[in-house]
Amino acid sequence: MAEITAKLIQELREKTSAGMMDCKKALIETNGDIEAAADWLRQKGIVKAASKAGRVAASGLVTVVKCDNLGCVVELNAETDFVAKNDKFQKLVADVAEKALELKGDFDATLAAVKDDIAATISTIGENMNLRRIAKVSGDRIYTYIHNALVPGMGQIGVAVAINGDSEKIDEIGNKIAMHIAANKPEYMTIADVDPAAVEREKKVFIESGATAGKPEQVVEKMVNGRIQKYYAETVLEEQPFVMDPSKTVKQIVEEAGGKLAGFAYYVLGEGIQKREDNLADEVAKMLG
Repeated sequence: MAEITAKLIQELREKTSAGMMDCKKALIETNGDIEAAADWLRQKGIVKAASKAGRVAASGLVTVVKCDNLGCVVELNAETDFVAKNDKFQKLVADVAEKALELKGDFDATLAAVKDDIAATISTIGENMNLRRIAKVSGDRIYTYIHNALVPGMGQIGVAVAINGDSEKIDEIGNKIAMHIAANKPEYMTIADVDPAAVEREKKVFIESGATAGKPEQVVEKMVNGRIQKYYAETVLEEQPFVMDPSKTVKQIVEEAGGKLAGFAYYVLGEGIQKREDNLADEVAKMLG
């Protein structure tokens, strides 16, 4: 019997997008013949989606879609960067995003509508996948941006921003505001949106850092207020210095164009998911061991 090496398994995986254990089994069944193993995988339908459910899916793609006064940011995860380059997975992402837009950004309704498509793609490609989250924004005008795009409209960071107003000048700055959001990752849109508890924590950390030690009360108050203004400038979209003209805030840029921010949303691919550190070669080696 032919030796089933890590190189053979990796080659079959790259050829078929099948899971590594399935590739190993296919090669064993076909005595190491790559072409026969690829045919075997197709004949068997690879594996059922249910067997993949426990695997960590932290890669994938973020996409943004819009229509009229609504924009949706969608994150669909897979296990590896390799799958994000797969045409079938990219089509799935596009189909899911269009369904999300059709259903007005309703996550539960979208998941119910696309779960069979996701399961079918899992079975074909051989990796776990999941629709992780959907965000929506609405307003008079919707602008979008994809950062680190793998293909048009899909990448690692997706942004949608809504701006109200009827001035044509808004179109000149809309996409730039979306790019600013990707670069600066604001937590809130306005000061009024900031969690009061977060402000109190910021004050406490600043005071306990010792920066105000020994200062008169009036000076301490000014120093604390200054720190909170800096906090707003770091975390609040309207208060952030505009990335393309730091002499003005985002709020000033939008107002000068005759608009008013109505909402924003962005996702960073895999943010908050505990990822596995093993690379493909190491994982194959462990499997063979």
